[in-house]
Amino acid sequence: MITSNDKANVICLMGPTASDKTKMAVELVKRRPFQIISVDSAQVYRGMDIGSGKPDERTLTIAPHRLIDIQDPSHPYSASEFREDVMAEIKAVLNEGDIPLLVGGSMLYFKVLRDGLADMPNADPQVRQEIEALAQKEGWETVHQKLASVDPKSAARIHPNDSQRLQRALEVFLLSGKSMTELHMEKQQSRELSNPSLPVNLNFFAIQPLVRGTLYKKIEQRFFTMLKKGLVEEVQKLYQRADLHPLLPSIKSVGYRQVWEYLDGGLDYDAMVEKSIIATRQLAKRQLTWLRSWDNLRGLSDSSAKSIEIVLNYVDSISI
Repeated sequence: MITSNDKANVICLMGPTASDKTKMAVELVKRRPFQIISVDSAQVYRGMDIGSGKPDERTLTIAPHRLIDIQDPSHPYSASEFREDVMAEIKAVLNEGDIPLLVGGSMLYFKVLRDGLADMPNADPQVRQEIEALAQKEGWETVHQKLASVDPKSAARIHPNDSQRLQRALEVFLLSGKSMTELHMEKQQSRELSNPSLPVNLNFFAIQPLVRGTLYKKIEQRFFTMLKKGLVEEVQKLYQRADLHPLLPSIKSVGYRQVWEYLDGGLDYDAMVEKSIIATRQLAKRQLTWLRSWDNLRGLSDSSAKSIEIVLNYVDSISI
């Protein structure tokens, strides 16, 4: 266990999709007593392996991952549930004398871990259906415009194509009468007054590829690999379940949403492939935008041996 300031240290490895975070994490596990805790909003779901980029059995044998395969796709998994679960897993790893290594690209989960949760209203199915109906009738751009009228800061941060976050931000306002920005500010002020702090030190690293075009090419190649591995067949099994539908967060995941639409007859095969790759690129762009504004972040240009040494040298320095 590594400690500083009387607190144990946790290493966080962030990065956009297809940046080889898992590959790098496995190499770190081989070199130091790390245990990996997944920070991925799709890998939590059982039966969603190929499209979420979940590690294969061989990789999991070498480097087991906590917080994967913990939820059925029919049950949404919230950021608050993640925070509770990840704190329990961090404690368990520390109790075993190892170093927690949080790995993933779900930036909201990392933010919730670092900053805590604002007191947001619970999801309301009726309100969500009303927002979905508006989007289907007039498009998500209209939803984005409505959000901008009541919460311009959230609207500026959320891309018009990011339907899940758009829906949640507008839902929060409709249910509470306050914008998500206001609720976050109230939470921040409350935190500053009470000055609570995490029981651990979070040390953030991020893979930030220098050439975005190279990352986009990897995204394209990886999606074709997923198709060869049986992505369509994987989604087919989900599609055949009566308890699953395209409004669930699990099915809204990038890749799954597009393949579902293909199976539903809304897209032909080529359009499905194109839309999946574009959506994944947009996801990577949003992830990189999050990282640019992240405080106290140690950037890595790739997952190379040099980057691995940078992380290991840092870990060794804080363990002295």
